[in-house]
Amino acid sequence: MSECEYTLRLRVSLRIAFDLDGVLADMDSALAAHAEILFGKARIRRAAPASEPVTEASSNAGAGLAPAEMDLTARQQRRLWRHIAGVENFWLTLQEIEAGSVKRLASVAAARRWQIIFLTKRPATAGLSAQVQSQRWLAERGFERPSAYVVKGSRGLIAAALDLDVVVDDRAESCRDVIAESRARAILVCRNRSPQQSLAVQRLGIGVVRTVDECLARLEEIETLGRTTAPA
Repeated sequence: MSECEYTLRLRVSLRIAFDLDGVLADMDSALAAHAEILFGKARIRRAAPASEPVTEASSNAGAGLAPAEMDLTARQQRRLWRHIAGVENFWLTLQEIEAGSVKRLASVAAARRWQIIFLTKRPATAGLSAQVQSQRWLAERGFERPSAYVVKGSRGLIAAALDLDVVVDDRAESCRDVIAESRARAILVCRNRSPQQSLAVQRLGIGVVRTVDECLARLEEIETLGRTTAPA
């Protein structure tokens, strides 16, 4: 490979940010299990289908989210997150939503020389810091030396500041921010969205996928088109 070809390959290497919870890590199931310990199944109202994958928790609950399948009151959410804060290394207890997805991501990223970072709004818990827990969680599942960051604020502003090419998230709101505030593409991972809702999101220029494998295929398509700043 010539020096020119090598420089070009480095320049077009995709810079991608992946959200953790709801994309790779199953936070909802873990939260639901702890909510049932606190409140019992009978006291937890089931949420009706919503246009967003998850419901924002009260600001007093830190950066957390209420489980998607549970309609917790604001008071219940605050109590749940106070409880989670005391759980030793809570973020290390989460399972993958799709078994083996982290390892598949690591393999494809290595083969295609993608630059991957992981973004999360996880609040602190007992034990290791949320960042270290996230890094260990990824490493234990096959992604060596992951770059994981606990962040606040708009994903769009983060994408602009880091000159990202693509942001993968499970919240339509975050994807809209990426499209509006940066030159990055946005891919929404949504496993339960109706076709009508998916179409509405796509009209905003947001790519919609249902699985991590589908997301990886979409990223490969983006790469074959070359680095671009146009919406997906």
